[in-house]
Amino acid sequence: MTVNKAFKYIVLTVSLLTGAGLVLAEEDELCAPFKDGVVNESLLATMLSAADDGHLYRIQQTSSQVGFCVDSKLSRVKGNFTDFLGGMSLNPGDNGDGQTMVLIKAGSLDTGGSIIENMLKSEKFFDVANHPEVLFVSNGFEWTGPDTAVLKGDLTMRGITKPVIFNVTLKSLDAEQVDQTQKIIVKATTTINRADFGMDGLSAMVSSDVHLCMSVEALKYQS
Repeated sequence: MTVNKAFKYIVLTVSLLTGAGLVLAEEDELCAPFKDGVVNESLLATMLSAADDGHLYRIQQTSSQVGFCVDSKLSRVKGNFTDFLGGMSLNPGDNGDGQTMVLIKAGSLDTGGSIIENMLKSEKFFDVANHPEVLFVSNGFEWTGPDTAVLKGDLTMRGITKPVIFNVTLKSLDAEQVDQTQKIIVKATTTINRADFGMDGLSAMVSSDVHLCMSVEALKYQS
């Protein structure tokens, strides 16, 4: 069975990373970050349905990485976020399209150096004081090979939303067929222009192109 025939949806969603159960009494708390127009209500229904149907995978934060790199005249600057949330719904089916959500706490940025880190957190770049979260919500998913795909969606940083396209690979860690696995790795990469999100400081010193990358290990949720 090919991957594009093994899945109907791929959904990365913040609220399902937590260890809380998905009983009805907890649904409001789990979905709270995405309510009030932050995310379409149909996406909330989809992720809860995935949990009920046993197709939900939760990101293992300690073994996952979400970050970026950008070139400057001095060196390549790398940053990782230590506080991010996500989950993945894998629903067997014949369709290759799907939806994705990722929420990152911008203030958790770690560059390994306080000077660069503080600069990137300032109002000239991520402006974490006024925009503490980075949000990605997809609107299209297309398989390009047995384990590769193109993921399209909207990325919101500093209150600015722009379309982006991720190149994605998916790999099973413990089963020959992906739809039978208990653990998966999803890798996604893209390049954005930081000026599109109002981050145009130090343009003479730092490249406009920023490479975003995620390597996510997800474990199947057991209700």
